[in-house]
Amino acid sequence: MRLMENIIKSNFFLDLRGIACPLNFVKTKIQLEKMEEGEVLEVLLDPGEAIESVPPSVIEEGYTILSQIPAGNYFKIFIRK
Repeated sequence: MRLMENIIKSNFFLDLRGIACPLNFVKTKIQLEKMEEGEVLEVLLDPGEAIESVPPSVIEEGYTILSQIPAGNYFKIFIRK
């Protein structure tokens, strides 16, 4: 998965570590709505509830998770609009 991180180029970035659910999903969704089709958003999320709930919610909204990478004590997810 680390190789994938080097290949995926994000257009936008959100650091949502320390942001409680559901606010982290709301902030992700608002950013995605501002983006153009095909653009990529990189989001940093805490382990636990954030990483367990945000990716499925994003997929349910019709977006694509390109990659989900553990990065020490947080996760990086790459989402394509």
